[in-house]
Amino acid sequence: MRLVQFLTKGGNNAVAQVLGNRLQLIAKHSTSYELANKAISENKILEQIVLENRSSEYADYAEVFESDRLLSPISHPDPSHFWITGTGLTHSGSATTRNAMHAKLEKEVDLSDSMKIFKMGMEGGKPEKGEIGVQPEWFYKGNGTTVVPPNGNLDLPDYALDGGEEPEIAGFYLISDDGIPYRIGYALGNEYSDHITERINYLYLAHSKLRQCSFGPELLLGELPKSVKGIVSVIRGNEILWTKEFLSGPENMIHSLENLEYHHFKYELFRNPGDLHCHFFGTATFSFSDGIEVEDGDRFQIESANFGMALRNTVKKSSSKFIGIKTL
Repeated sequence: MRLVQFLTKGGNNAVAQVLGNRLQLIAKHSTSYELANKAISENKILEQIVLENRSSEYADYAEVFESDRLLSPISHPDPSHFWITGTGLTHSGSATTRNAMHAKLEKEVDLSDSMKIFKMGMEGGKPEKGEIGVQPEWFYKGNGTTVVPPNGNLDLPDYALDGGEEPEIAGFYLISDDGIPYRIGYALGNEYSDHITERINYLYLAHSKLRQCSFGPELLLGELPKSVKGIVSVIRGNEILWTKEFLSGPENMIHSLENLEYHHFKYELFRNPGDLHCHFFGTATFSFSDGIEVEDGDRFQIESANFGMALRNTVKKSSSKFIGIKTL
């Protein structure tokens, strides 16, 4: 089951189940956040809540898309209570890359910090049920104010050295009133980052991640498929500048999803009642590694049959002003 959020022709928020080319609206609820809260309060799975509350009203999916009324598939009424975080060095990549990586790890003594983290993940990222595995890399990306809706523009500020796509799966979580994290579902994500800044020095990773991001258009409920295949493309004008297959899902990762989740939510800071979380699970594929330099107006497209409609965004350069600090 997949959900979308969009604006009605009257400008009101709506949440709906995707049924092929039609969207079936959910009665008495206008957001995925409301539905998730209702599922927690009634101790039901989210799919059941959706089925019990479907209305007789439908919308044409193509018309909603073409009129640019799609919203991110989930949001928080107060964006400052929507945490955007993620983790990297989690994917093994193709079989060839994985085998080459194994051979390198066995031979090298002086590994880089990144390779050390990767090796630790390979050895301890998928613990037995009930056990705690090695902690992964982790980063903070921002809050709900940094989220760009599907088809929206991703800001390329003048202080940035790069603005590159990262095709990923993102998980979404709601914290209940008693502080328990509930997994809502998954979506395609573009964990848009500044790879040139990161390449200068790995200690700049935190700076490189403080950028906008996008996810959706559809929120997948239930279990994530073991293997997810997709295509990511960079489009310039009317030409596809670069395109490549990406792999994700548990079978293509060196950390289990449960391990990634544990090492995020073990911090009490991230278990505040009512807070919403988006956590990016990482990738092994992006155009920067193939020498692509993104320009103003370039478009990203990330698609996978598991997630319905493709996620599309456009890079848009912007100017920033100097921020002067005043003394009180």
